[in-house]
Order: sequence, then C-alpha cells, then structure tokens
Amino acid sequence: MTIQATLIPGDGIGPDVTDATVRLLDAAGAGFTWDRQLAGTAAVNAVGDPMPDATLDSIRRTKLALKGPLETPVGKGFRSVNVALRKEFDLYANVRPAKSVVPGLRFSGVDIILVRENTEGLYIGIENYVRIGDDERAAAQSIAVVTRYGAERIHRYAFDLAVRLGRKKVTLVHKANILKFSQGLFLDVGRDIAKEYAGRVTVEERIVDACAMELVTKPERYDVIVTTNLFGDILSDLTSGLVGGLGLTPGANIGTSAAIFEAVHGTAPDIAGKGIANPTALMLAACQMLDHVGKADLARRVQGAIEATLREQKCVTGDVGGTATTAQYTDAVIARL
Repeated sequence: MTIQATLIPGDGIGPDVTDATVRLLDAAGAGFTWDRQLAGTAAVNAVGDPMPDATLDSIRRTKLALKGPLETPVGKGFRSVNVALRKEFDLYANVRPAKSVVPGLRFSGVDIILVRENTEGLYIGIENYVRIGDDERAAAQSIAVVTRYGAERIHRYAFDLAVRLGRKKVTLVHKANILKFSQGLFLDVGRDIAKEYAGRVTVEERIVDACAMELVTKPERYDVIVTTNLFGDILSDLTSGLVGGLGLTPGANIGTSAAIFEAVHGTAPDIAGKGIANPTALMLAACQMLDHVGKADLARRVQGAIEATLREQKCVTGDVGGTATTAQYTDAVIARL
C-alpha cells in the first residue's frame, strides 16, 4: 500500500538533504509516492510566487508533506512561507524533539519533546506603525493573541502525546507573572486541561526565563514542554543546541486536516550542491512522518539506524566531527537497516 505525499525540496541545501531522505525511505520500504512541488525562493525563481497554488493544492490533496528548508528574506520581501503554510492549513502543533545521540557533548541525557502552539501569540502577524509628527515609523506595535480555543487544543495535544509515548511529565512554560492576560489565559487553560490527566502524567509550571536557565544547567529534568508560539520558537532552538544543533533536530507541524514535516535548520547556501550537508534533521522528520501515518515500528527502525550511525562516528558529516559526504552518510544509515 502506497501513501501519497507532497515533497517540497526547498532552497539551498534543501534538495541535497531531501534526496538523501527519500533514498533512505525507499530503502526502508516506506511506500511513499511523492508529488514534487516548489515553495520559497525556488518557487519565486520558477513561477514568481513563493507559495504557488499547485503546491497548496497538492498538500490539500495528500494532507501530508515533507519539506526541506525554505529561504525567508530578512527585513524585506515576502513573509515566511513556513508561517504561511501553518496558517493556511491550521497546523496548530509544532513538535520538536531533542535527544542526545552524538557522543562527546556537554550533556548526554537529554530527551525532550517541545510542543509549541503554532498559530497564535506574537506570530499571529497583527502589527502596525504609529505615526508621531512627521515620522511615520515613530513607533511600532505587535499584538499577541491567545484564544481559549487555541490554548485548549495545544495543551490537549501535548498531554495526549505524553500519554501515547509513555512520557512521565508535562511542563507548562509561560510568562503569566508579567503578561497576566495573554499568558495568564494560556496558563489557566493548561491547568484545567491538566486535571483531565491526573494520575497519568505529572504536571509542573515554569516561567520561561527560569526554564531557559534550567535547560542549560540540568536539561535532563525536562520531558515534554508545552508553550506559546514565540517562547516555543526560542526554546526549541535552545534544546536543539543541547544535542548538537539544528542539523540533528526535526520538526512536525500537525493540524486536523494536514501535517507537514520539515528540517528546521536554514538553507546554508554556502554549501548547497557540494554534497556535504547533513540530512539527519530531515531524516528524523521523516521518522515523525512515518509515525504519523501509522508506521511506528518502521519509524523506530529507521530512527534506530540513524542514531546508531551517529553514535558510531565512523561515517558522519563534517558538522558532527566526520568527513563523510551526504551520500556516504546516507549509505551508512541504509547499511544499518
């Protein structure tokens, strides 16, 4: 049985890591049939649109996508396609696991899943300038929006995920001591949802700055973290740094009608096409995708092959201390299967 899925290679090293991941999935017998589409700068160059209708139509049809990194201009040009895709398909849950695998790092016991609300908060995009006198940009304001509906579904997703994966603790991360309305609502809803899981999952609360400090001193005390959009964006990169960087951490964007799995690192245009990029992040995102479509056993097998290859350190890419090319590393992971 084959599964239809949209494949977006992305920009920069995107095609390199995407091709490696597809090769691994084919070797594992994953059974995906890919509809290749464009987004980001590659789409602008090809059709003049960073998010073409053909790409959106494909995702609407397949309800499933694997995506390489996309370039977003800084301070000008089009807004983030990643954010636009999350809004278009209401991908409300961003799931970012960070697990210690590569030897020799400062921490060895990290195994954190960060669940980030993906559609609200400061990233909702309500912004404007305020004119004062002759200065049209004398001030700027951005509005954070937290709804009860949005808070309920992200907290419920985090608790359900913890129960399904056998996780022991969920930490509610917030700044309700200062932002008493928006963050206060998020925290209050989390407390209410937590009551439904009493006896199954331990619950704790952390103010975001205290959480950040503890993550870099004793990260092993954290299990599942659930938080708002901006805090989740920052803390998920922090947890990635604990385990070796963005090149080793995947991301899933889950909604009720579609799911997009991605490498969360940048496009690294300086090494694009050189065959030395590390495809691990997208490979692990593909494992999340396998789990999502009901192939949990295969997901664990593929992830096990990736982790074993990284731990052995005999054939890994330069960013994690090796000299292997993208193809050589991919061959090594496939050999582990």
